[in-house]
Amino acid sequence: MTPELPTNAFHAHLARTALAGGNLTEAEGREILTDTEAELLSLLQAAFVVRHRHFGRGVRIHILNNVQNGYCPEDCNYCAQAAGSQAPIPKFRMKSDAEILDGARRAHEAGAFRYCVVLSGRGPGSGQVEAMADLVSRIKQSYPVQVCLSAGFIDAAMAKRLKEAGLDRYNHNLNTAESHYGSICTTHDYRQRLQTLEAARSQGLEVCSGIIIGMGETPEQVVEVAATLRRLQARSIPVNFYVHVPGSKLGPVNQLDPRLCLRTLCLFRLMNPDAEVRAAGGREVNLRGLESLALYPANSLFSEGYLNTGGHGIERTLTLIADAGFSVDRIEDLP
Repeated sequence: MTPELPTNAFHAHLARTALAGGNLTEAEGREILTDTEAELLSLLQAAFVVRHRHFGRGVRIHILNNVQNGYCPEDCNYCAQAAGSQAPIPKFRMKSDAEILDGARRAHEAGAFRYCVVLSGRGPGSGQVEAMADLVSRIKQSYPVQVCLSAGFIDAAMAKRLKEAGLDRYNHNLNTAESHYGSICTTHDYRQRLQTLEAARSQGLEVCSGIIIGMGETPEQVVEVAATLRRLQARSIPVNFYVHVPGSKLGPVNQLDPRLCLRTLCLFRLMNPDAEVRAAGGREVNLRGLESLALYPANSLFSEGYLNTGGHGIERTLTLIADAGFSVDRIEDLP
């Protein structure tokens, strides 16, 4: 059954615009985030109508494998792995091929739609690209699961090699708006992040890129990121909710209200109607008792944990999905 538009006129307008493939204005995006008097359930319904058009009630589970942790030369001040961070995290070089392949097996058996392989550092060298290409090829030959790789800055030649190996998506998060980027990182600039995403897309890789909210950004800057990701045709948008890891240079910043988190998810759905919008890192801490409502705008979730913070295990994730009246998408079930 097709869900009905909300009765709120503004929210119905937002849904109609998104369904027609139109762009929201900056003012409309800002109002989504800042109008705390607006009925939240009405806004969620507007986002759900759009989500349902493209994804029905399906939810795609992503399981992340942090295969190289720490030792990063970049100074992103929100990151526990950054240069200068005093966070007491375990540091390790590249996991073995066997460990990474076994992670793919376990992710598939847990019901993951996508297996996300993440490496710390500025970017891979040519030898590391070859090693990752070989691993991607072996994973794709062994398990019916999509693979996303996050390994820092890459160029078109690297992207081409990974695409040839069977990689589905390349992740490189924008994290915040260009106008805010100098406040969180000085060892590279926003342009380099955009170049990596454009290189990946130029070689036929789908782009996965998202945001971290709660780092002192303005509503206008959140809207700026949503518009940039639309321009980049990001097929996957992880919306992360900042969680301070003690020892990281960026301390507690904004106290994120669960309702703001939900409005942010609605914004990204309405501005990127057919993208996979993911309730990502920090959802468990910041959405709290409203966590299941995230599934109305978002059609994917992480399970099992993140880079340096924990997350719900797979059984709790599956229960969350089922209790909210949604179902798990598996690759083998899709046409």
